[in-house]
Amino acid sequence: MAMWVSLLPPPRLLLPLLVLLLPVVAAVHGGYGHSNLTVGFYRHSCPDAEAIVREVVAEAVEDDRTVTAPLLRLHFHDCFVRGCDASVLLNSTKNNTAEKDAKPNHTLDAFDVIDTIKEKLEKKCPRTVSCADILAIAARDAVSLATKVVTKGEWRKDGNLYEVETGRRDGRESSAKEAAVHLPDSFDGILKLIARFKSKGLGLKDLAVLSGAHALGNSHCPSMEKRLRNFTAQYDMDPTLDTAYAATLKQQCTKPEDNETELAMVPGSSTTFDATYYRLVTEKKGLFHSDEALLSNGATRMLVYSYMRSERRFFSDFGVSMLNMGRVDVLTGRDGEIRRRCAVVN
Repeated sequence: MAMWVSLLPPPRLLLPLLVLLLPVVAAVHGGYGHSNLTVGFYRHSCPDAEAIVREVVAEAVEDDRTVTAPLLRLHFHDCFVRGCDASVLLNSTKNNTAEKDAKPNHTLDAFDVIDTIKEKLEKKCPRTVSCADILAIAARDAVSLATKVVTKGEWRKDGNLYEVETGRRDGRESSAKEAAVHLPDSFDGILKLIARFKSKGLGLKDLAVLSGAHALGNSHCPSMEKRLRNFTAQYDMDPTLDTAYAATLKQQCTKPEDNETELAMVPGSSTTFDATYYRLVTEKKGLFHSDEALLSNGATRMLVYSYMRSERRFFSDFGVSMLNMGRVDVLTGRDGEIRRRCAVVN
């Protein structure tokens, strides 16, 4: 997701989410699980768990449509460091600087939405639903509410783009240093991206499909300034960037450290989840160098064009890829804990 730059609320914004994941074998809409994860994990212990998450997310979206991007981004940033264990939610302490205070995470947002969900769930089902699962469910609900074919009832009767597996437990450790090392960068090329994600056991297809999460949200000038000026010794401007688009961006970003100017990942539709992003990539109008990097690998290039032509395939594959990401290094069974508050260990 190499996509972590400044998002200044309000409005809530999302940065890129480039992620590679292994192909998933389980059906997206089935009741299949992975290890101890399963669809409907709380059906007996807290039957209203997913409904409560959906209610809070829907209220947040109604109040501010840009909240969908940061909710999705929180799940990505969580899973990419120490696995999907809600470590991204932990506060720093006197003796430890936590992930949320790492430079790539300074622009994370929507923690208040997660806290509201947790508070309601603790009242309904004390010490039952993990913060890690809340992140996974909230991300699914956020992207579903931003997808027109879902909200119009043309995708699934339950109003979801995909089903989410649950059963994760929360970690007790969080390190800013680990976040700085493991989170991708918006200037990463394809080889670096592949190497980063391979180290997590994640694969190529999902790099392509999860990059489509860039359909949501906005970024700021520091995330792409280097593409416009002094790119390399050979090129002043990134050659993978459309010149006309670059001229527009230069007019917007006159100061390299400008964290105020908002740059839409998909101009004109940054709150709608669709496949428009892929068309922009083929036109060399992806905001980040890491977006255009997708065209420099045969497999990811083929998928970019495939998703551009078939939005339905993109939606289907996106659900599978989100399941893949949600399975990375999870804590289950007796590992970890169920936090009473998401920002602190018990």
